[in-house]
Amino acid sequence: MEHWTHVYRLVLGLVGDPAEAEDLALEAFLKLHQRYPQPPEGFNVGGWLTRVAGNLGLRSIRSYKRRQRYELEAGLGVLEDAPENRPAEIQAREEERRLARMGLAHMNSHQAELLILRYSGMTYREIAAAMGLSPNSVGPLLLRAERAFEKCYRSLMKEEA
Repeated sequence: MEHWTHVYRLVLGLVGDPAEAEDLALEAFLKLHQRYPQPPEGFNVGGWLTRVAGNLGLRSIRSYKRRQRYELEAGLGVLEDAPENRPAEIQAREEERRLARMGLAHMNSHQAELLILRYSGMTYREIAAAMGLSPNSVGPLLLRAERAFEKCYRSLMKEEA
Protein backbone atom coordinates (compact mmCIF):
# COMPACT_ATOMS: atom_id res chain seq x y z
CA MET A 1 0.00 0.00 0.00
CA GLU A 2 2.95 2.28 0.68
CA HIS A 3 3.92 2.39 -3.01
CA TRP A 4 0.51 2.01 -4.68
CA THR A 5 -0.28 5.71 -5.20
CA HIS A 6 3.12 6.52 -6.68
CA VAL A 7 3.13 3.52 -9.02
CA TYR A 8 -0.47 4.12 -10.13
CA ARG A 9 0.11 7.84 -10.82
CA LEU A 10 3.25 7.05 -12.80
CA VAL A 11 1.46 4.57 -15.05
CA LEU A 12 -1.63 6.78 -15.36
CA GLY A 13 0.57 9.62 -16.58
CA LEU A 14 1.95 7.32 -19.24
CA VAL A 15 -1.13 5.57 -20.57
CA GLY A 16 -3.80 8.17 -19.77
CA ASP A 17 -6.47 5.55 -19.05
CA PRO A 18 -7.37 4.93 -15.37
CA ALA A 19 -8.49 1.32 -15.95
CA GLU A 20 -5.34 0.44 -17.91
CA ALA A 21 -3.18 2.23 -15.33
CA GLU A 22 -4.73 0.18 -12.54
CA ASP A 23 -4.13 -3.05 -14.47
CA LEU A 24 -0.50 -2.15 -15.15
CA ALA A 25 0.11 -1.11 -11.55
CA LEU A 26 -1.37 -4.39 -10.33
CA GLU A 27 0.83 -6.25 -12.80
CA ALA A 28 3.92 -4.51 -11.39
CA PHE A 29 2.98 -5.59 -7.87
CA LEU A 30 2.28 -9.13 -9.08
CA LYS A 31 5.73 -9.26 -10.69
CA LEU A 32 7.26 -8.11 -7.41
CA HIS A 33 5.43 -10.82 -5.49
CA GLN A 34 6.37 -13.50 -8.01
CA ARG A 35 10.02 -12.54 -8.08
CA TYR A 36 10.54 -11.54 -4.45
CA PRO A 37 7.83 -13.04 -2.19
CA GLN A 38 9.98 -11.90 0.72
CA PRO A 39 12.24 -9.07 -0.54
CA PRO A 40 15.77 -9.28 0.90
CA GLU A 41 16.76 -6.75 3.52
CA GLY A 42 17.97 -3.51 1.98
CA PHE A 43 16.06 -4.19 -1.26
CA ASN A 44 14.69 -0.96 -2.79
CA VAL A 45 11.07 -2.01 -3.32
CA GLY A 46 9.94 1.45 -4.43
CA GLY A 47 12.70 1.77 -6.99
CA TRP A 48 12.08 -1.71 -8.34
CA LEU A 49 8.34 -1.09 -8.63
CA THR A 50 8.91 2.27 -10.31
CA ARG A 51 11.21 0.79 -12.91
CA VAL A 52 8.93 -2.18 -13.65
CA ALA A 53 5.82 0.03 -13.81
CA GLY A 54 7.59 2.46 -16.14
CA ASN A 55 8.61 -0.38 -18.44
CA LEU A 56 5.09 -1.81 -18.41
CA GLY A 57 3.67 1.62 -19.25
CA LEU A 58 6.08 2.09 -22.15
CA ARG A 59 5.28 -1.39 -23.45
CA SER A 60 1.58 -0.56 -23.24
CA ILE A 61 2.07 2.64 -25.25
CA ARG A 62 3.99 0.77 -27.94
CA SER A 63 1.43 -2.02 -27.97
CA TYR A 64 -1.40 0.49 -28.33
CA LYS A 65 0.35 2.13 -31.26
CA ARG A 66 0.83 -1.22 -33.04
CA ARG A 67 -2.75 -2.28 -32.33
CA GLN A 68 -4.10 1.02 -33.62
CA ARG A 69 -2.12 0.68 -36.86
CA TYR A 70 -3.32 -2.89 -37.41
CA GLU A 71 -6.95 -1.93 -36.77
CA LEU A 72 -6.76 0.99 -39.17
CA GLU A 73 -5.19 -1.23 -41.83
CA ALA A 74 -7.93 -3.82 -41.33
CA GLY A 75 -10.62 -1.14 -41.55
CA LEU A 76 -11.76 -1.68 -37.97
CA GLY A 77 -10.53 1.66 -36.62
CA VAL A 78 -12.85 4.60 -36.43
CA LEU A 79 -11.61 8.16 -36.59
CA GLU A 80 -12.05 9.79 -33.24
CA ASP A 81 -13.68 13.15 -33.96
CA ALA A 82 -14.29 15.30 -30.94
CA PRO A 83 -17.99 15.84 -30.19
CA GLU A 84 -19.24 19.22 -31.34
CA ASN A 85 -19.98 20.38 -27.81
CA ARG A 86 -16.30 20.20 -26.70
CA PRO A 87 -14.12 23.28 -27.04
CA ALA A 88 -11.15 23.27 -29.42
CA GLU A 89 -8.75 23.73 -26.50
CA ILE A 90 -9.61 20.33 -25.08
CA GLN A 91 -8.97 18.71 -28.43
CA ALA A 92 -5.65 20.54 -28.77
CA ARG A 93 -4.54 19.33 -25.31
CA GLU A 94 -5.48 15.76 -26.18
CA GLU A 95 -3.47 16.00 -29.38
CA GLU A 96 -0.46 17.29 -27.47
CA ARG A 97 -0.73 14.39 -25.02
CA ARG A 98 -1.01 11.89 -27.85
CA LEU A 99 2.06 13.33 -29.56
CA ALA A 100 3.96 13.33 -26.28
CA ARG A 101 3.14 9.65 -25.69
CA MET A 102 4.14 8.81 -29.25
CA GLY A 103 7.38 10.76 -28.79
CA LEU A 104 8.16 8.77 -25.64
CA ALA A 105 7.41 5.53 -27.46
CA HIS A 106 9.87 6.44 -30.25
CA MET A 107 12.67 7.35 -27.83
CA ASN A 108 15.36 5.24 -26.25
CA SER A 109 13.56 3.48 -23.38
CA HIS A 110 16.22 4.53 -20.83
CA GLN A 111 15.78 8.21 -21.73
CA ALA A 112 12.00 7.90 -21.82
CA GLU A 113 12.02 6.35 -18.37
CA LEU A 114 14.20 9.18 -17.04
CA LEU A 115 11.74 11.79 -18.34
CA ILE A 116 8.73 9.93 -17.00
CA LEU A 117 10.24 9.63 -13.54
CA ARG A 118 11.29 13.28 -13.43
CA TYR A 119 8.00 14.67 -14.67
CA SER A 120 6.02 12.42 -12.36
CA GLY A 121 7.54 14.41 -9.50
CA MET A 122 10.56 12.36 -8.45
CA THR A 123 13.73 14.07 -7.23
CA TYR A 124 17.12 13.43 -8.78
CA ARG A 125 18.05 11.30 -5.77
CA GLU A 126 14.90 9.17 -6.13
CA ILE A 127 15.49 8.76 -9.86
CA ALA A 128 19.09 7.73 -9.23
CA ALA A 129 17.97 5.10 -6.69
CA ALA A 130 15.22 3.76 -8.97
CA MET A 131 17.48 3.45 -12.00
CA GLY A 132 20.73 2.52 -10.27
CA LEU A 133 22.52 5.73 -11.27
CA SER A 134 24.74 8.22 -9.52
CA PRO A 135 22.69 11.25 -8.37
CA ASN A 136 25.27 13.50 -10.08
CA SER A 137 24.68 11.85 -13.47
CA VAL A 138 20.90 12.33 -13.44
CA GLY A 139 21.00 16.02 -14.47
CA PRO A 140 23.12 15.59 -17.63
CA LEU A 141 21.20 12.44 -18.59
CA LEU A 142 17.90 14.30 -18.20
CA LEU A 143 19.17 17.17 -20.32
CA ARG A 144 20.08 14.75 -23.14
CA ALA A 145 16.73 12.99 -22.76
CA GLU A 146 14.83 16.28 -22.96
CA ARG A 147 16.71 17.23 -26.12
CA ALA A 148 15.97 13.82 -27.66
CA PHE A 149 12.30 14.15 -26.71
CA GLU A 150 12.07 17.62 -28.22
CA LYS A 151 13.59 16.33 -31.46
CA CYS A 152 11.10 13.39 -31.57
CA TYR A 153 8.17 15.63 -30.70
CA ARG A 154 9.00 18.19 -33.36
CA SER A 155 9.40 15.51 -36.03
CA LEU A 156 6.03 14.01 -35.05
CA MET A 157 4.42 17.45 -35.29
CA LYS A 158 5.82 17.86 -38.79
CA GLU A 159 4.50 14.43 -39.80
CA GLU A 160 1.04 15.33 -38.47
CA ALA A 161 0.95 18.61 -40.40
